[in-house]
Amino acid sequence: MLFDIPAILPAVAAAVFGLAALAQTFAVRRRWRARRRLSACHRGAWLTLLLAAALLAAGLSVSLSGYQRLIAEAPVATVSVRAFAPQQWALRVDLADGTHESVQLAGDEWQLDARVIKWTPRAVTLGAQPLYRVERVSGRWRDVTQAQSQAPTVAAVGGERALDLWRLRHEFPQWLSWIDADYGSAAYMPMLDGARYTVSLAAGGGLVARPADEATAQLLKASGW
Repeated sequence: MLFDIPAILPAVAAAVFGLAALAQTFAVRRRWRARRRLSACHRGAWLTLLLAAALLAAGLSVSLSGYQRLIAEAPVATVSVRAFAPQQWALRVDLADGTHESVQLAGDEWQLDARVIKWTPRAVTLGAQPLYRVERVSGRWRDVTQAQSQAPTVAAVGGERALDLWRLRHEFPQWLSWIDADYGSAAYMPMLDGARYTVSLAAGGGLVARPADEATAQLLKASGW
């Protein structure tokens, strides 16, 4: 069986560096008590380097955990729509990880955005799968003139993390050379009262939105979509 090597390596590296740092801590204490100050300082320098490496690996592991593995076409979210005023909508976004967000949007259509991470061919041969992370949902105006005069409504979904692989990729590209591409993908559908949609992400990295049931398909047909 192939494992998701890029996702596992940072956690393993953090554990190894952490254990090595712990061993250096005991070595520093022994040498300091033995009044071997120079040797203790030398070990202390190694301790600092190992701690920094452990923290870096742990941070990368945490940033990876904010993303979901993408295998074939993966379910991303279910979007349920209810109207409460003209061009005003209440949406419930149920994510594939079991969490959900309830938001209010203005407009004629909803749009879901996700970030996608794809690995280099070498990482893929080791079992790495593309990753995705849902980022936001927003309202769209169908009429261009209205879109130019009214600001879109936007809500974050999926939560934010202090460490994010996307940001690390752009700030430290030389450290994450095994990432082949990082980009955004989006899908949008009309907001219709009582409609339910499923959103999935294809292995190629594109979001796809579909009606979740026959009732929604009929609503789309009646609206001329």
